[in-house]
Amino acid sequence: MKEVRAIAKFQRVSPRKTRLVARNIVGLSVEDAVNLLHFTPNKPASILHCLVKSAYANAQGNDSFDADNAIIKEVIVNEGPTWKRFMPRAQGRATKIHKRTSHITVILAEGQD
Repeated sequence: MKEVRAIAKFQRVSPRKTRLVARNIVGLSVEDAVNLLHFTPNKPASILHCLVKSAYANAQGNDSFDADNAIIKEVIVNEGPTWKRFMPRAQGRATKIHKRTSHITVILAEGQD
């Protein structure tokens, strides 16, 4: 089975929140996934929307891959480097702020008719 992938690294979105959205599109056709992500009102959805469209464009450029019947086989969301910041608090203290990043991979496979 042939596969096509698209990768987005160092995306400024939490991996935990991204996995919640990514779970909804696995197994869908590209058209259904794009429609679902377009109307999902959060930041990971917009990043995944662009990434699914990129993977579809990669599939169209591949002559041996049938892009019209492509389905989303897998979405892998790994944690990237964390930006560490501090927020000043009362009485001279400071608390940590972790700004998390994600590495996201979308894998398309040829679906059945």
